[in-house]
Amino acid sequence: MQRGFGPAWAQDSLAPVSVPPRLRVLEALQHRDFRLLWAGQAVSQIGDAAFIVALGWRAFTLTNEASSLGIVLMVEALGLVATLLIGGVLADRYSRKLLMIGSDCARAIVIAGLAVLDATGHLSFGVLVALVALHGLGSGLFQPAFGGILPLLVAESSIGSANALIGVTRQFAFVVGPGIAGAIYGLAGSSAIFAVDAASFVVSAAILAFARPRVYERAPAEGLRRELTAGLRYVVRVPWLWITIGTFSLILMVGFAAFQVLLPKLVEQEWHGGVGSYGLLFTLQGVGMVIGSVVLAQLSPMRRRGTTIYSLFFVNSLFGTLLGLSPWFAGAAALQVGRGFCIGFGITLWDTMLMQRVPQHMLSRVISMDWFGSIGLLPAGLGIWAALSGLAAPGTLIAASSAFCAFLFLVGLSDRRIRAVD
Repeated sequence: MQRGFGPAWAQDSLAPVSVPPRLRVLEALQHRDFRLLWAGQAVSQIGDAAFIVALGWRAFTLTNEASSLGIVLMVEALGLVATLLIGGVLADRYSRKLLMIGSDCARAIVIAGLAVLDATGHLSFGVLVALVALHGLGSGLFQPAFGGILPLLVAESSIGSANALIGVTRQFAFVVGPGIAGAIYGLAGSSAIFAVDAASFVVSAAILAFARPRVYERAPAEGLRRELTAGLRYVVRVPWLWITIGTFSLILMVGFAAFQVLLPKLVEQEWHGGVGSYGLLFTLQGVGMVIGSVVLAQLSPMRRRGTTIYSLFFVNSLFGTLLGLSPWFAGAAALQVGRGFCIGFGITLWDTMLMQRVPQHMLSRVISMDWFGSIGLLPAGLGIWAALSGLAAPGTLIAASSAFCAFLFLVGLSDRRIRAVD
């Protein structure tokens, strides 16, 4: 299988600039072009985290309805899903770097327009929804190109490090971004935060422009429909791909959606907490994800990766079941760290395995189908759990959904096609 790493590797601009560091998680930072991508994404992700805070509050102030943010996020998710598959085809056919820069610039224009309308008092909820939908369309084009370009910027042995650093930066952004949003909102309002996010896209695009990703051999252009079909056929021919994508489509609909809908109610009713306690649970999960990503990069496992991924998510589901049944908030907090570790380790290992095993000329299409398949049923899951939320105590429902997810991962572990994947 062509991985895209030839013997001329050490002679090109992506060659390491120094000996491998003692901390393997930092290995990818030896590569100049990855450092550019990483720096740009750090700025952009902090801007995005601040944007989400301002978006939620602005949507609420425009309508005085608690459901406003849910509507806005649903519309953005639909926009993302609408362009994911097209983005995968385009990223395999054309320059991934230029596609990312174009997406960043397009989203900068959209969010800058949002900032201007908000600052001048011409922003309505309908206009906000329309602009957020456009933002989602741009994100759908960006994600497959991003996943496809990352292994072109580092040595194959550093892909795990690169994914871990991206994951750590994302969690850091979700800690720093809301604080920045709160400070700016109090001084200059939501329009200033929108302007900052627009600027972060420009910075990301400008930094990425200096990167020189390795050139790989593309497949002949056959038209959008045929190339999309070729990507789908590839996924269907590789059992560990379609089994895992299908499994996680159900997991997100049943397990993740249940947590999203029911956890606030569980915090309030069972543990008598408020928004601070709710936020702390997600912060602790983020801490666990950082630890899991770093440990993955240090260990860089290359054997029995299918078994490892499914085992980690089985344990994560067991922790979710115990969390739902826990009478103590402290116990739930500890379980969230454990869940975060499993998620961070598992997702980073999955992304690394995709980038190492899927041929470069097919990689962005496979990544787009992974995203599309995984989140395709999530909106339905959110609606289903909202409707079921009154049938039993929230902890009972979370425990039941997590137990079902644990069962699905056991089914996956029983399949030799998963256990055989290195």
